[in-house]
Order: sequence, then C-alpha cells, then structure tokens
Amino acid sequence: MVDLIQQAKDAGFDQAEVYRVSSESQPIGFETNRLKEASRRDTSGAALRVIKDGHLGLSATTDPAAESGLVGRVGELAPFGAEAAFQMPQQGEYPSIDIYDPAIESLEFDTMVQTGQTLIDAVRKDWPELNCSASVSRGVHKMSLVNSAGLETGYKQTSYSVGFGGELVRGEDMLFVWEGHGASRYFIDTDWMVESVKQQLELSQETAEAPSGQIPVIFTPRGVSATLLGPLMSGFNGKSVMTGSSPMVERLGDRVIDERISIYDDPTIAGAIGSRPCDDEGVVSRRMPLIQNGVASNFLYDLQTAGRMNKTTTGAADRGLTSLPGPSTSVVDIAPGDTAYGDMFAGIKEGIVVERLLGAGQGNQMGGDFKANVLLGYKIENGKIVGRIKDTMISGNVYDALSKLEAVSDKAEWVYGSLRTPAIRCLGVEVAAAG
Repeated sequence: MVDLIQQAKDAGFDQAEVYRVSSESQPIGFETNRLKEASRRDTSGAALRVIKDGHLGLSATTDPAAESGLVGRVGELAPFGAEAAFQMPQQGEYPSIDIYDPAIESLEFDTMVQTGQTLIDAVRKDWPELNCSASVSRGVHKMSLVNSAGLETGYKQTSYSVGFGGELVRGEDMLFVWEGHGASRYFIDTDWMVESVKQQLELSQETAEAPSGQIPVIFTPRGVSATLLGPLMSGFNGKSVMTGSSPMVERLGDRVIDERISIYDDPTIAGAIGSRPCDDEGVVSRRMPLIQNGVASNFLYDLQTAGRMNKTTTGAADRGLTSLPGPSTSVVDIAPGDTAYGDMFAGIKEGIVVERLLGAGQGNQMGGDFKANVLLGYKIENGKIVGRIKDTMISGNVYDALSKLEAVSDKAEWVYGSLRTPAIRCLGVEVAAAG
C-alpha cells in the first residue's frame, strides 16, 4: 500500500489514498425446517483514490496482480472526475472499540447448523404446523487505509447473526413471524428469540379488523426500524443536505420533533455491527448527536460533502471497493424514554401495534413520508391487544408523527445489531384498509 502511494506521488498526483478490504463470510440457510444451503465467500481488493489538478480519480481491482496498474488507470480517469473539495486527512488518535471476537473467526460449521436447527425445533415443539426458515452467518472483515498525508490505519471486525421464523398457513390466511439478532461478538443466548416468535404466534391467533383514520399507533423497536428510521435518517445525510433535497436544510438548531426524542450516530458502541474506530476515509469515529431533545443538531458528512458545504467531516464516510465514499449512518442509537412498555397501551380505545412492514414502502422518503402495508401488526382495544390485523396500510410523515408523540418506552432494544431503539407511541399516522 505504501508502495502504491509512492508510485502515485511519482506519477505527479497531488494527493493519493489506498483503501484495501478483505472479507470472509460463511452463511448457512434453513428452509422447510431443515438445512438448505451453506456457502463460504471470500473477497478482497484494493482501490486507489487520487486528486490531480483539483479532480478526483478512482480505480479499483480484486486481482492482486493488477494492483500495479492502478496508478496508470486512475491517471486516465482523474481529468474527468468530480472537483475535489477536501484534503486527505492526517493520522488521528483512534479509539479502541471491541468489535473483534476470535470465537467468531474459529466458529465451526456444525455449531452454526446446530444453532439454527435448535431454534427451529424449539418453536415447532409447540407449533408443529409452522413452516420454519432460519439463517446463521459469521463474517470477518479487514480494512486498511494509507494516504499521502501520512495516515496509516485499519481494523479487523467480526460479525455474527442469527435469524429465524416461519409461516403459518391456515386456509387463505398466511402469517409470517420472525426474530433475529446480530453483533460483532459471539452470543449463545437465543432462548429469547424463541420466546419472541412464540409470542408473535400467540398474539396472532385471533384476527381483528383494523380501525381507520388517524389513531394511536405503537411502533415496536422493529416497527421503528421498518417505518420511521429510513425517512428520518435520509434528512440528515450530508449529500441530501448538499443537494437541497433534505427537509432539514437550514433547520439546524430548530426543534423538528418532540423533545422526548434524541438520536445519535455512534460507531463507538462495543459489540455493535456498524461500530468502527474510524470511517472509510480514516477519520476518527465519535458519537454524533443528530437530534437532541427534538432539536436538529448535526448532519452526517464525509470529506467531500463536508468540503462542498464548508463544514467539517463528521467521520461518516462509507464506501464500497469500486465506489467513492459517501455519508452514511453507522450505529443509530435512540435514547429511551420513561414509560414502561406495558403502560404504553393505557388509554387507547382503538389503535394498532406495528411490528413489520411488507416491502420497503412508498412515498417521498426524502421528505420524510412513509406508506406501506403492514406485514405484522395488532389491533388495540381498550388498552389491550385483541388480535392480528390484516390488509392494513399505514401512511404519514415521520416529522409529523414524531411531533405528535404520546410515549417512549423506558427500554431500548437492539434491532439486528446496528440500531438500538425504544418503542414509540404517536399520532399523525393514517391507518386504512389496503387495496
């Protein structure tokens, strides 16, 4: 990598950076209650990014023998690249974050198979008609970065994820249930996943007709992830701010949602899937408040978008091997409130609980809109869940819904390893029959 930097300097480039990644992943999958497939995937490559006469150039390869040709290729591309608005960063003092577990790297195939099959067998003991699927995956990721400003950094990260669920078909009624978790550290406690799937099945035994109109809606942590997070975070992406498509432009310092909501982008949380000591440009990771007590506090910037906006990067750069970096969230951490989850149902004459949506939804997500069918949700009557709702659509605007907040649960839960969030009860959501 250092040799490539020197070659780039000798070739007359003003600045240069070598980004190298390698990953090993081993996913296994279960279908119809038994092991279906297992594979191993190994990828690696290097990318050379340069600045020449104020323009950006990028060339990448997955062939080690072709790395010596990166300098020549990027020289041909740089004159046509975007105008660079930054200087390569210097070495930083990187935090030590627990994101590597040797137990994951040495995890045996048979152990992973046993984990998946045990989950399926445990839930089918009480629900033998459930047609189960599961996935168990482990991965090891390495990133190294060297640039012409003297920066040399990198890290090694592991990941382990377990998910399982199934479908229950009774006549024309189809029910889908699922639970899962991911972390950068190995975990063996999966009993709670079984209990969660069983609870979803129990709550779904009866069906109920969903009420319509703007009614109280409780988003479970999974519901927050499926419905609210995407539209909300898109408004804090520095690229959308730069292009003027974010509704948060010119709103830093303004209260944009209820004061009970605080949201952080935090890549320094030990064990989280998205944590890292630095971003993909070598900028030191730190906890970044995006919304504090309802007030818009910061946007997420990489070097280029920060330079274009005359701001400082927030260390939010994310990239693929063959693409230029762009701002992105790492680990989203939403602060808990002060209401016990069971108490969130109090006073609701008619309402719904949203667990999961069908598909990615529709509407102007950049403007905060959401619109989608509910894949799994429940009806609330007089403060209690009375059954599962079917053929139901929800729609609204995340800023409006979170401004009409009614309660935030006092415990935040991990959702698939990169989001920690409480349950949220709000108004401002339109509920209607799908069709």
